[in-house]
Amino acid sequence: MARWGHVRAVVTVGLAAFLLPLAPVRAEPAYIPLVRDYVEKRIRPIVETPLVLKAIAEQNAKFGNVSEMDMRVLDETYRSEVDQHHLQMVKLLLDKSVSHYLREQQNASQGAVLEFFVTDSHGLNVGQSTITADYWQGDEEKYLRTFANGSREIFIDRAERNESTQNLETQASFVVMDEENRPIGVAIVTIAIDAL
Repeated sequence: MARWGHVRAVVTVGLAAFLLPLAPVRAEPAYIPLVRDYVEKRIRPIVETPLVLKAIAEQNAKFGNVSEMDMRVLDETYRSEVDQHHLQMVKLLLDKSVSHYLREQQNASQGAVLEFFVTDSHGLNVGQSTITADYWQGDEEKYLRTFANGSREIFIDRAERNESTQNLETQASFVVMDEENRPIGVAIVTIAIDAL
């Protein structure tokens, strides 16, 4: 009798292991497909223009062999300027034609785009629609999950509620490719999910 109980227990455990997945299946949050579709249809075409590609290529040539130490110094200088409202480096970036273009695209988005910027191959900002928190993105997920690991997927970050605006926001980033289909930088856009 004990033997049949043991067989029944083994069969039950075996069936349970077969029928239940090994890892819990997690559904994709509802905003992910919306954001992905918006980025593919609206944002990618904005980025894949000669103006943006040329600006990224020029900065890649300028900073070809920049060291990580130099990038950190540039980033610290930028952040210090933002903190002290002494915006010399920021102003130079915002005055670039690529930044004007990104700002125009943000303004035309009917509130969907809250921030729009592109980086070079190192993750250093090339152009930006607004003042960003930092200049170097190379140590952040938006760069590490796209350019650094060679991914062609759009990385969509976790959505968060902005305390001041009450917008539900997320940031999406993807690798920018040149005309020869080579990776040259990253495009990053902060999106108001409620406006999609």
